[in-house]
Amino acid sequence: MSVITSIRRQIVPVHREGLPFIGAFAFISLILFWLWTPLGWIGTILTIWCAAFFQDPERVTPIREGVVVAPADGRVSRIINAPPPPELNLGDRPVPRVSIFMNVFNCHINRSPMTGRIEKIVYRGGAFLNAELDKASENNERNCFVIGSGNTRIAVVQIAGLIARRIVCFVRQGVSVRAGERIGMIRFGSRVDVYLPEGARPLIAEGQTAVAGETVIADLRTTVRELTFRVG
Repeated sequence: MSVITSIRRQIVPVHREGLPFIGAFAFISLILFWLWTPLGWIGTILTIWCAAFFQDPERVTPIREGVVVAPADGRVSRIINAPPPPELNLGDRPVPRVSIFMNVFNCHINRSPMTGRIEKIVYRGGAFLNAELDKASENNERNCFVIGSGNTRIAVVQIAGLIARRIVCFVRQGVSVRAGERIGMIRFGSRVDVYLPEGARPLIAEGQTAVAGETVIADLRTTVRELTFRVG
C-alpha cells in the first residue's frame, strides 16, 4: 500500500454541498493573511471547521430486517409519544418519537432509518426557534418524509433550528431507499425527529449519542411479535 493511498483512506470525504462554503472560507482566509497574519490563522481554523461540518463519512448499517437506525449524528434530546405532523396524514394518535439534536460540530448528513419507499415528501415553512425546544416540532421550518415498507410506515422530519436556514433533500418521492442511505442534510445545527409505528419501543435513551446509519433506535420485528402475542 502506498503512502498516498494510506493517507486518502484516513481522510473523511466532504459532501459536494459544502464545497462552495469551504472555498469561500479558504478565499477569505487568504485575504485575512494578506491583511494581518493572525487573522489569517483564525480564518484557517474556521475553514477546517467548515470542512469538518460537511464531512460525509461512510457508515456500516445493520442489514437485519426490522431494524430502524438513527437518521442523524447527535444527541438524543427527547423520546416521547406525539402525533406525527398533520401534513403527513398519518393520523393524530400519539406514537413514539425520537428526537436527535445536531450541534455545529456534528456531521449533518441525514440518512434513511429503514429500507423502504419514499411515499411522501412534504416541505413546510416556519420559524427558526431553538431546535432543542419541543415546540420546534410544530413551529419551525421542516421537511418531512414518509417511508413505507409493507404495512409499516415511519416518518422522518428534518427541522431547521436557530442557526440552520437551509434544509437540503437528496431524494424524491417514489424512490426506494436502503437503511442508512443519504436522504438529505441541514446546514449549521438543527434536529431530526423519527416517528416510529405505534407500539414500537425505542432502544436508545435520552442523552445517548447517535451515529447516523449505524445506531439502532428500534427493532420493529420485536414490536410485531409482541403485538401478535397480545392479539393471540
